Amino acid sequence: MAAPESRAPFTGGYLPITSSWPSVWKALRVLLLLSLVISALVNPGALRSGSEFAITYAYTLMYSTGLWLTNGFVVEWLNRRYAWTVQPGRRLLLTLSVSLGGSLLVILLMNAVLLVMQGKPVARLFTAAMYWQVLLPLIITVIISLFNHSRAFFFQWRDAAVRAERLEKETAVARLDSLRRQVDPHFLFNSLNALTSLVEENDPVRAVRFIRQLSQVYRYVLDSESQELVPLADEIRFAESYLFLQKTRLGEALAVEMTLPPPAELAAFFVPPLALQLLLENVVKHNTAFQADPLRLRVTLDAAARILTVRNTLRPRRLAPGESSGLGLKNLAARYAFLTSKPLVIGKDGAEFVVSLPLLTL
Repeated sequence: MAAPESRAPFTGGYLPITSSWPSVWKALRVLLLLSLVISALVNPGALRSGSEFAITYAYTLMYSTGLWLTNGFVVEWLNRRYAWTVQPGRRLLLTLSVSLGGSLLVILLMNAVLLVMQGKPVARLFTAAMYWQVLLPLIITVIISLFNHSRAFFFQWRDAAVRAERLEKETAVARLDSLRRQVDPHFLFNSLNALTSLVEENDPVRAVRFIRQLSQVYRYVLDSESQELVPLADEIRFAESYLFLQKTRLGEALAVEMTLPPPAELAAFFVPPLALQLLLENVVKHNTAFQADPLRLRVTLDAAARILTVRNTLRPRRLAPGESSGLGLKNLAARYAFLTSKPLVIGKDGAEFVVSLPLLTL
């Protein structure tokens, strides 16, 4: 499922957020202090001479900064492409390969700089005398890097767990709200009134179809209760059943136009269950409809942009207390926020009210 995140990736403690100066200053202080400690440990004799210690400290600071930034950008780059929670095995191998390779290059470069500063040939870098000067910092870097990558994995896993729990909660609330709407006395009362009219008009064919469509509505609500996403084609079939009930009740007062591509082009798309039905129900519930001046409702799909749009004539009507909770669109927007970075778009376009649903893919 394409559900790219809008938030910045966690960098595992390496790199500060560039727009946060307190974070930048904190990282700089850590580097300065760490370089000071390492300088004192690796060359305690330099403590007797200020100039010698300054050289050691500057070299150590460049060394530490190079390793810090190399591993930091590795984490940031990998987080954008391979999340720990999606492909942990592949991510581990990539992390070790890229981190070790980058760290080794920095270590070799800094040792080459040191040899040049000492007036020695760079070719000495590949002799046995330089073995531990390359291997020891590489081992230290690997240990620190593994700690930070483990920390990054933990935070990503925790964030994914929290998001999954919140999504489950939001979805449960939306399902409960949708089920409540379908067994709402107003919906049942209106549906039974429409069915009674068909019986009185001695129209058994339409009465039987009305009963079947009503049963389809309830069956879909119950079947989709445990699903996080449903195929768009199923949601559209359900919406057609729902609109048939409303058209039967309102007659010519409701004018519906559905402009959709062939069913084969819908197969790749998914939506949260009852998302489209919520929009259709809001149109009927919140707007007035007259036989002489019908309420116009139009559903269109842009397959290239992956957007399903519902438009309706904007003619607000006053609702009775308790008839609407006012939370339907908010709950739907919250559910979409967990599934994709593309937002639910709600607004007015002239005399129309427009809602656009992003379509999801698996």
